[in-house]
Amino acid sequence: MINSIRTAHRPKSLVPAGIGALALLTLLPTVPAAAAAPAQDPAPTSAAQPQHRSITPAERRTAAHLDALRSDPERLQAFFTALPKGGDLHNHLSGAVTTEYLIQLAGENGLCIDATDTAVRPPCGPGTRPAADARTDSQFRQRIVRAWSMQDFPADQSGHDHFFDTFGKFGEATRDRGKLLANVANTVVEQNQFYLETLVTPASDSARKLAESVGYDADLAAFHRKLVAGGKLDKVVTEAVREADAANAQFREAAHCDTRRPDPGCRLPVRWISQVSRGSSNERVFTQMAVGLRLADRDPRFVAVNLVQPEDGESALRNYSLQMRMLQYLRTQYPDVRITLHAGELTPGLVKPEDLTFHIREAVLVAGAERIGHGVDLVHEDDWRGLARTMARRGVAVEVPFSSNKQILGVAGDDHPFNAYRHHGVPVVLATDDPGVSRIDISHEYRYARETYGLSYPELKDLARASLEYAFLEGDGLWATGSARAGYRPVRACAGARPGIAPPSADCARHLEGNPKAATQWRQEASFAGFERRYGGWR
Repeated sequence: MINSIRTAHRPKSLVPAGIGALALLTLLPTVPAAAAAPAQDPAPTSAAQPQHRSITPAERRTAAHLDALRSDPERLQAFFTALPKGGDLHNHLSGAVTTEYLIQLAGENGLCIDATDTAVRPPCGPGTRPAADARTDSQFRQRIVRAWSMQDFPADQSGHDHFFDTFGKFGEATRDRGKLLANVANTVVEQNQFYLETLVTPASDSARKLAESVGYDADLAAFHRKLVAGGKLDKVVTEAVREADAANAQFREAAHCDTRRPDPGCRLPVRWISQVSRGSSNERVFTQMAVGLRLADRDPRFVAVNLVQPEDGESALRNYSLQMRMLQYLRTQYPDVRITLHAGELTPGLVKPEDLTFHIREAVLVAGAERIGHGVDLVHEDDWRGLARTMARRGVAVEVPFSSNKQILGVAGDDHPFNAYRHHGVPVVLATDDPGVSRIDISHEYRYARETYGLSYPELKDLARASLEYAFLEGDGLWATGSARAGYRPVRACAGARPGIAPPSADCARHLEGNPKAATQWRQEASFAGFERRYGGWR
């Protein structure tokens, strides 16, 4: 599932992927005819955005069906669960696992819960009790759920603080990375998604020790040479590869992938993103960046690097521009590795006004981010409209997790820049962030977009398409370059393919076989065909 070869910049050298991607190559129903009319920038209102691409009859009927479900919550929920929803590109593995499963793992691993509801290693001394007690004590169980998630969190704590505090409380229960992935992958497939990029910290302890042994050097080129010298950096990368191997083996066992009844998650293509703790010391931040970039350059299961932890933290604010320059330098050493960054996860009052004016800009223009996560403070950036136009021109997508933005920052509805991004043509993808902590799923995020911004069915469909179009999955895509804003026009090899009527042409089949990204997009289009038949009476 996570063993395929990443050659995003070298598509001709692709080899078949693991179980998930191999399954894709056998799914060759046809792709729906893509609309070719150029798309226009939608108006920045909360009402339904006007459509500026051709709408197929099946889409029109499905849209009418969705409109008719407004007063039927149960059937509306079924619609959004069944809706194909692309991939999740902004997903923290430890925060994506269901809280109930974390409690189960804590019990199975003999962990204890202390007076602050934090999971700690055994033995369970005074003031602690076995996590396994949660199996039979429902009040104890609910207390842990509230401490480890956003469910009914205490009124005396801000959403921002409670959200980030949860990770320290359940952290000890997240050591079995493969089991966590099995839980999350199954959920992703059950939510009718087709791809996952999830964030982890590779070889964390060894990276810390390397950083401390080398020490910081403001000359970033010299610092990098010191890390590489004597194979020190490569030793950490090798450890990270072994971690990934172990996680993959554990995943396959937990998900029963090699049995006659494998879990749904076994067929999901998954890629790792290395996360860097932006609140750490300068030497640790740079070393983690170097590990993540070198790892992605060597191991195809890893595709990118990201920065995590609160962007408003003291160290993160003080060193923000330096960290962008660190990535700028390291990109010269690892030019094929992708970068996506948490940027603009800030609001007035959370930080000083001047800190709202440049984070997204520097992430894009200095660090070279191809996607940004959150981007909530867009309109506070200097020349924000010019920045948005630059993002649109470069195809820099913004990953939008509505629930996370509301819970952490209190930003929702018209206060959210969702429509501002769309109005300026910035690619937008919906994501979950930490669905286990937030107690939501991706269907909730799509339904929120519909109910809050009045999106039509074709607009929801194009959001799902965008989440695969801007994924870091290897190979060329199904859609012609630059066609996303023009209605998603298939590449020449697959031109004329029709939904559910005939298999792809020989040229198209070869394109799918050689490009996992295109194959994954094809799988979603086939799913849309079935979805529209079910909800739009398509023939």
